[in-house]
Amino acid sequence: MKICPKCNQNYSDSNINFCLNDGELLSQYDDAPPTIIMDAPRITNQTNWQQTQYQPPAPEPLATWQTQQSPVQNQQFGVAQMSSSQDQTLPIISLVLGTLSILLICCYGGIWLGVPAAIVGFFAMKNADHDPVRYGGRGMAIGGMVTGIITFLIAVGFIVLGIFSSFIN
Repeated sequence: MKICPKCNQNYSDSNINFCLNDGELLSQYDDAPPTIIMDAPRITNQTNWQQTQYQPPAPEPLATWQTQQSPVQNQQFGVAQMSSSQDQTLPIISLVLGTLSILLICCYGGIWLGVPAAIVGFFAMKNADHDPVRYGGRGMAIGGMVTGIITFLIAVGFIVLGIFSSFIN
């Protein structure tokens, strides 16, 4: 249940947050009886009573809670955090060149874009294999390498077909 602290109007709907009469923020109260604290349980094993006596945990002082807050609190506003990320420049270049070679395959893009995509992808994959902490993007490098090789082979096939078709006519 909720009650308005200004006009003491009671509301049983838990979805209402403001008083309908004066617009005051409603405070929540519980009309249930207070919790009853029971007596300690009876002792059944007298020999181990001294060793197993229950001690409730002591509440932590407020000063302990304040010292255990996250270190983000001490960070200055407006200061950029430097995060170290892996270098993925070569894999991205390889993948872009490979994609462009697919799009421009009609203009023999496999030769003038596919070959560089395969070469740059090869170097990017070697970097990622030798120093994985510093260099990333091994999957992109493989993708650029594969698309570059495939478009190069297709472009060479077009050239060979063009040469054979000129001999036939």
